[in-house]
Amino acid sequence: MSSRFARACSVLLATCALALTSGTAGAEVPRESRADDYGASAHRVVAYYQTQYRDGNYVSPLPLEDAVTDIDVAAVHLNAGGPLTLNDDPPSAPKYDRMWKDLAALRASGVRVEAMLGGAAQGSFAALHKDFATYYPQLRDFLRAYHFDGVDIDIEERFSLADTKRLINQLRTDFGSGFVINLAPVASDLSGESNFSGGFSYAQLEKDMGSRISWYNAQFYCGWGALSSTSDYDKVIKAGFAPARVVAGTVTNPANCSGYVDPTQLSGTLASLTGKYPGFAGVAGWEYFNAVPVNGTGPASWYAAAKKAMK
Repeated sequence: MSSRFARACSVLLATCALALTSGTAGAEVPRESRADDYGASAHRVVAYYQTQYRDGNYVSPLPLEDAVTDIDVAAVHLNAGGPLTLNDDPPSAPKYDRMWKDLAALRASGVRVEAMLGGAAQGSFAALHKDFATYYPQLRDFLRAYHFDGVDIDIEERFSLADTKRLINQLRTDFGSGFVINLAPVASDLSGESNFSGGFSYAQLEKDMGSRISWYNAQFYCGWGALSSTSDYDKVIKAGFAPARVVAGTVTNPANCSGYVDPTQLSGTLASLTGKYPGFAGVAGWEYFNAVPVNGTGPASWYAAAKKAMK
């Protein structure tokens, strides 16, 4: 990655551009590419960024610059009978102004920024199923207005295979081949042991739509798998998914869900996966704000340690 000095002008320009267009659609902010748009030229390190404020204090994503390849901004909600929200507020709310500027700077430095749709708070996919013509344009316009590099589709309610294909196809049509389209199923859905994330077969989705999906941020936590060893990831690969297609997601703090793995043990698992599977897609951590520090002073060090383990 180029030096901070060499990037200074592009960072400033991107920041100003996003500040001027906050809440309105505009031209794409120029950015460098840290890796192929969804190729495997580098192991991905994905930080989920849902908690933007902790005890009233802003949690800046800027320390993640040298630690991650992707930041997933969570959570985007499509609300029946109402407008799109980011968590509980409109994305244009003043509380988010600083975040949009920081994300613009990170994009200019080569970090991809995706929007996570859905998650544990249900309703977004029910809205899309019931009235796609009303709610999909809200999502499309939001992604354009805030210059996202992609979308992370986290289905935790019923949503059919046909509905999922329709959403992916429309996103690909509207945003093109360079746009990142991820899905975030629980790991056991990929291994064929459950059907929690929508209620359909992800093996069938991969067969039918693999060329239109960038990769999967699989959830190896909350009882759906773990990264205490390689065994649950091995099950996913045995089920037919390529290692380059499956990012191994885990929790960064035991408070976030069950399945937390101590950073030293996690580093061992990631090193084993990297050695075992050429092209191993990488790791994702839920979530950034309270990630347990590893030989560092803040939560970004958790991601830096995970990145180092895959070298």
